[in-house]
Amino acid sequence: HATGGFHERLGTRCEIRPEPRRTRVLARQIYVFAMAGRFGFQGDWRRACREGVDYFMARAVKPDATVRLVIAADGSPVDDMFNLYDQAFALFAFAAAAPVVEDRARMEAAATALREALLTRYRHPASGFEEGDPPTAPLKANPHMHLFEACLAWVDAGGDLVWSSLADEIAELCLSHFIDPHSGFLREFFAADWTPAPGVDGRIVEPGHQFEWAWLMTRWGVRKDRPDALAAARKLAALGEAHGVDPVRGVAFNELFDDGGIKDGVARLWPQTERIKCHMALAAIASTDAEKAHHLDCAGDAGEALLRYFDVETPGLWRDRMELDGSFLVEPAPASTFYHIVCGIDEFDRGLRAL
Repeated sequence: HATGGFHERLGTRCEIRPEPRRTRVLARQIYVFAMAGRFGFQGDWRRACREGVDYFMARAVKPDATVRLVIAADGSPVDDMFNLYDQAFALFAFAAAAPVVEDRARMEAAATALREALLTRYRHPASGFEEGDPPTAPLKANPHMHLFEACLAWVDAGGDLVWSSLADEIAELCLSHFIDPHSGFLREFFAADWTPAPGVDGRIVEPGHQFEWAWLMTRWGVRKDRPDALAAARKLAALGEAHGVDPVRGVAFNELFDDGGIKDGVARLWPQTERIKCHMALAAIASTDAEKAHHLDCAGDAGEALLRYFDVETPGLWRDRMELDGSFLVEPAPASTFYHIVCGIDEFDRGLRAL
């Protein structure tokens, strides 16, 4: 972006328009450019990552170490509301940048200060975190998923033991409350006591999150030698395949109800990448050749589905939403999706190299 940071989205011919930018998108783009060097990208990825971090620290981080929700195109604050989701991606961005920026200590300090703010001000009395201060309902699984991801990223980046402990807590919360003990589906919304939210909210299931949690729980379960976590991950993946993939279009779609009925059959790009990540992780721990072949086949199918989203006028952009008839909605490409693309490709590549 000419004034710093990153654009929220690009038009189908790379048109740019000044518009507010979500903090989570800025954080995701820091991760993208930190990863670009690992992929062998020949552009100045290190500068993009460094300048992205500098802009984020100056514009998105508040004096209390938490991050704001939205900033304007000129970098001024638009919405300072606390959102747990954005805090998770800030932690994730700091972990991604730590190994590639000149001042690793700066990233560690920012992450530690934000973590301390969460632990001090936003702790849920039972487990996990509140959505606001004062507490608001419903509580949500999704921000915890990305906190889990950020904690594991900090463990990989050589962070302190608190990251591992916090990852353990979120994993246990997933096993005890997020995953329905009878169906195996992972719910999205909860009441203040971590029981399913009343009404329709408590019945919503997202296939993409079934796959994404399966990927994370597989990673954690392997590290901690937890067969129960691995069994839960396999069940999440199986349910995602059985109920969340349209056999006609060949894509994972947006939303289900907890009885397996379809709530929203539109298929965004990002669930395809989570399907890849999930099955590559499960293929790596498969106990039989048949099981490994199944997961690799599913990952391959997801990869084929993903490629359809890149059939666009401008190479390097993507479609985001496939309609029920298989056509794509013509709209700007959201930068938020780039994180999913990069992470999906990384897991696919690493998984294949490990076979």
